[in-house]
Amino acid sequence: MLQATRNTNDNGVPTVSPTARGSNQSGMRAYNERLVLSLIRQTGPMAKAEIARKTGLSAQTVSVIMRALETDGLLQKGEPVRGKVGQPSVPMALDRDGAFFLGLKVGRRNAELVLTDFLGQVKFCARQSHDQPTPDGIVAFAQEAIDQFFEQLPEAHRPRVAGMGIALPFRLWDWVSQPGEDTAGLEAWRDRDISADIGATRDFPVFLCNDTSAACGAELVFGSQDKPHDFLYFYVGYFIGGGLVLDNTLFTGKSGNAAALGSMPILSSDRVPCQLVDVASLVSLESIVHEHGCNSEVIWGSLDEWALPRDVMNHWLDQAASGLAQAIVSSTCLIDFRSVLIDGWMPAAVRADLVERTARQLRELSVPGIDFPEVREGTIGGDAKTLGAASLPLSERFLVDRTAFLKG
Repeated sequence: MLQATRNTNDNGVPTVSPTARGSNQSGMRAYNERLVLSLIRQTGPMAKAEIARKTGLSAQTVSVIMRALETDGLLQKGEPVRGKVGQPSVPMALDRDGAFFLGLKVGRRNAELVLTDFLGQVKFCARQSHDQPTPDGIVAFAQEAIDQFFEQLPEAHRPRVAGMGIALPFRLWDWVSQPGEDTAGLEAWRDRDISADIGATRDFPVFLCNDTSAACGAELVFGSQDKPHDFLYFYVGYFIGGGLVLDNTLFTGKSGNAAALGSMPILSSDRVPCQLVDVASLVSLESIVHEHGCNSEVIWGSLDEWALPRDVMNHWLDQAASGLAQAIVSSTCLIDFRSVLIDGWMPAAVRADLVERTARQLRELSVPGIDFPEVREGTIGGDAKTLGAASLPLSERFLVDRTAFLKG
């Protein structure tokens, strides 16, 4: 399950108590409904008998739940499956118009707001570029975009907007990428809670999460479901960050900033002490591009392809892979991960190259007593932070921990 902060500055993290199986008691109906919705989301359309078998709920309980969810517009019947003994089974699937979710990503170069349907598909999207994000500017952008989305959304669907999530880098006032950079606009973030500002004017809940933790949450909710229960997650953006999943749950820590992997100490290619953010972020690639007299705008424009000289890319990929491998070693010494996922704002071919180089660098390191994890590509891509933001209200309202039906 994805944990989130809702309209608060004290870093409280509301959670749903996990349970391994469904309950046939009437008081557990809300939980059982979430259990059924989570199961269908992760496995696809299912018949009632299969749901009962997977959850341990009685056939009668499942029938009651399915009828209620269908009446509420959250599930819809599929085509009957014939060819077996007895009555044909009717698979039930999520109704894409059952609920809608807003997701706001605040980035160093731009902000993006999306409205997704119940399947996680983006219906509307708005973007705004900025030299530096400010609370007033982000709130104004979000409010205007929300109004535009609601105007385009059919009137009958507007009450189905179940909430808004915000993926926000924590401690924005520490964002100084160049010596002498003006940070006056970033200082305003110290005392502002934009989730409270936006929530005060809307009739849906607003949730807040660290941006790279939100991206990791998108991998949990929308990504491939063949991942192990515990994994470490890197998102390479303007600055690199991370996420931590323990027992199928996104762990954000008491401050909401767990797995701040960009701050991890490493050694540069010159054996100089630095942090991972110094070598494996896109701002470091931008610096290399400028040193070679090239235009860095290609990095921020398209995810299809980066038309950059090969020596430039090799330089950055090698230093980023070295830093990532060192960070993976340090993390694995603490928690015995089976997998590490690497994703980010980059073309798929660049991501694949970075993952391959990181795995190779990891194999060349030797740490007695430690088994290194598998290094894999993330499955969401450049939209992970925005979709992760939208997954906050989805998780809080409709989902349960994956372990609820992975046990037994």
